Amino acid sequence: MGIFSHDYESAGAGISKHAPKKQGFALFFEIFTRKFWKILEVNLLYFLFWLPLILAVVAFFLIPNHYAALITAILLLIVFSVLIGPATAGITKIMRNYVLEKHSFIFRDFKKGFKDNFGKSAVVGIVDILICLSVFAGFKVYPQLAEQLNTKLMYVPFVISLSVALVIVMMNFYVFLMIIATDLSFKNLVKNSFALAFVEIKKSFLTLFLYIMLLGLLLFLVPIQFLLFILPFFPFALLCFISCFICYPAIQKYVINPYYTSIGQINPELCDESDEEAIFEDMGGKEKPIEKRKKGKGKRIS
Repeated sequence: MGIFSHDYESAGAGISKHAPKKQGFALFFEIFTRKFWKILEVNLLYFLFWLPLILAVVAFFLIPNHYAALITAILLLIVFSVLIGPATAGITKIMRNYVLEKHSFIFRDFKKGFKDNFGKSAVVGIVDILICLSVFAGFKVYPQLAEQLNTKLMYVPFVISLSVALVIVMMNFYVFLMIIATDLSFKNLVKNSFALAFVEIKKSFLTLFLYIMLLGLLLFLVPIQFLLFILPFFPFALLCFISCFICYPAIQKYVINPYYTSIGQINPELCDESDEEAIFEDMGGKEKPIEKRKKGKGKRIS
């Protein structure tokens, strides 16, 4: 039955459950379009944990008393630093389920990802923020020093700061996925995320490129006064979905699958639930098409 057709009485043979599964960007857009409104909901939930940062900026500039503004901003930044990591673990758990094409209850799974991984994810979040602040300071200081001292040597630490920032960003594509999917120690989380950022360099750079492209479009196309109306719905969850879709297969390949192989089992994530013994057989793709009924001229029974 076609959406734009007036033929409501005929049907095709259905879709077989064994039909070839889409891959790559075709699969990405299929899942994305199916989960579009859910992704917006998840973004709204995640945005709540960015409010302390926004309120810190507002307090710093709007509270008349300088010391009160500074203390309020610092307290809000501490709250943000502690909570943003676990919130990222929560949103990552949901997006991983979407990538694996598993059902996800948004609030339940977010709460579980937040609570069960609070310790490790909070540490990662705090470290991320400290590194971001250090890199930002380096971006401001080194070019000024190079100009004041009239030497280009100061651009060497500037390039190092930029390189460190890029590596940290790429490590984050993997570390939160491993936090919610494995029981690795913090040391192994850091070591594996660093290794995967380079072992899967194509995936890392593709994800980084898409991050930069989406954030660039957001910053250049959306007036600053409208950002607060867009951020509750875009782009946090979409960026997380992109990194999960591209990078999670690498974690399956190098971290999860080897573990199950070592204990003589198959990774349950790779098993098709539809292959289990079922009471009824799915006849999709096998049914005979239903032909359109011919209209007769007999009497209508009322």
